[in-house]
Amino acid sequence: MDRFEEMRVFAAVVEAGSFVGASAALEMSKAAVSRYVAELESRLGVRLLHRTTRKLSLTAEGVVFQARCRELLDGLDEAEAQITSRSGEPSGVLRINVPVSFRLLHLAALWAEFMALHPKVMLDVTLADRVVDLVEEGIDMAVRIARLPNSSLVSRRLTSTRLVLCASPAYLKERGNPQQPSELAQHDVLAYSLASMGDQWEFTGPAGVASVTVKPRMRTNSGDTCRVVALRGQGIVLQPAFLVGEDLRSGALVEVMPGWRSAELGIYAVYPSRKFVSPKVRQMIEFLLKAFEAPAWPP
Repeated sequence: MDRFEEMRVFAAVVEAGSFVGASAALEMSKAAVSRYVAELESRLGVRLLHRTTRKLSLTAEGVVFQARCRELLDGLDEAEAQITSRSGEPSGVLRINVPVSFRLLHLAALWAEFMALHPKVMLDVTLADRVVDLVEEGIDMAVRIARLPNSSLVSRRLTSTRLVLCASPAYLKERGNPQQPSELAQHDVLAYSLASMGDQWEFTGPAGVASVTVKPRMRTNSGDTCRVVALRGQGIVLQPAFLVGEDLRSGALVEVMPGWRSAELGIYAVYPSRKFVSPKVRQMIEFLLKAFEAPAWPP
């Protein structure tokens, strides 16, 4: 019998916890599964599994052999995946998670272009500003906007955006235009509740680094809501340039304290593992890298 097939069947029995379960997973008869394991034990000259009427369990030798089997089988899968990812045509469902505002403003128009280039790929796009668990929720990749990518994931930097402090001309006329970060403590602030900085806003300017504890008049987990309320003259916002860029160009919002800069955020494509990057994920990342070579928002 084929030695890799013996290992594959043995590993399937251990993972399923039964010969019946392995039979279903492998689409193979229970008799064939039993035969593969029996032949494997006979060839090795050791018992790998304790068999009872209720359950299976590994012997000491079985524990050692299972660990090595898994390494070898994973290595084979990885080798095949690397070749497939380089030469295979992108196909199947590509599940992507993206931030709400960024998707609506800068990604929605790109999906049609990608679909035209790759007709065998079906996009399943979900919108969420929270950080989703890619593995737990079955997501192939995500676009995330942060100071640093999540260290538990593999990432590619697509581009960047800075946080811009801004307000409407009407608000600034009524309440005054702050010149120093400390003055923000006396202003109405519209705060994005998912921001990692919380209420401690930090800026870098002529005098170095300065921080101020703001007192939000409103909190929301929607950057779009912050923007709309600011456009209505109700406070100062600290939002990404990709969200408020058009408002700054039109004059609907005005940058506050332009000599003081807040954080720059990286925009990343993240995915669970560098081992098995499918053609559809690889092609989407390359597509987005090209699309954001020259971002539409102000620097």
